[in-house]
Amino acid sequence: MQSLQLLPFTDPWLYAWMATLILGSAFLQGVGGVGFTMFSAPVAAMVCPELVPGPLLMLGGCVTFLTAVRERHNISWSSAGSALVGRVVGSLIAVVALAQLAQRPLNFLFAAMILLAVGMSVAGLQIVATRRNVTIAGVLSGIMGTLTSVGAPPLVIALQRSAPPTLRATTGVILFFGSMFSLSVLAAAGYFGVNELLLGATMVPFMLLGFWASGRLRQKVSASMLRSGLLAFCALSAFGLILKNL
Repeated sequence: MQSLQLLPFTDPWLYAWMATLILGSAFLQGVGGVGFTMFSAPVAAMVCPELVPGPLLMLGGCVTFLTAVRERHNISWSSAGSALVGRVVGSLIAVVALAQLAQRPLNFLFAAMILLAVGMSVAGLQIVATRRNVTIAGVLSGIMGTLTSVGAPPLVIALQRSAPPTLRATTGVILFFGSMFSLSVLAAAGYFGVNELLLGATMVPFMLLGFWASGRLRQKVSASMLRSGLLAFCALSAFGLILKNL
């Protein structure tokens, strides 16, 4: 893979857009428990593709870690273990796809995965959280997360019958460790290097600010309305990415 240009560091307007995107995405994550990469990934793919997938995976891992720590006593470690086994397999499949596909087909695959994430989120599927189902959800999360940075929807569906604190904390710990593994695989394959690491690191303060603001304001924001708006926005962004590449 060619090394990334340093455009995000030399274009102040682009950098400001990225910072605002990360801040808003972290706020959504803190309010609703999911949403960081679902909101930021499709926008980044169109405006600043340097963020996808590595830097967003890095930032998403950090913000889900904060979510898991905040409610750590509610983590279901048995479910987390099953999902992480699947996540490892899915991440390896995704890296093979990255190596085999050119950029334009990857953009279409990216948009399709975002639409799949939205569809899974609104489908209302009723799945029992058996070890097999959670492992399968982990595989899907690994594929979607490594390709697009968006790996939460399969996990949320598989664990939806859990109590909300357990759902948030367990999903958070899975996404944190899963993101770290995905980053390791991407780095080994040449898709995550020093430029991507620096870009992600410079966005961390904005991510922390957005997450902090969510703690102050989440009681005043309707999580359900926020979720509906987020899903509609993601779908529109994915269609926009498709049109851009046609």
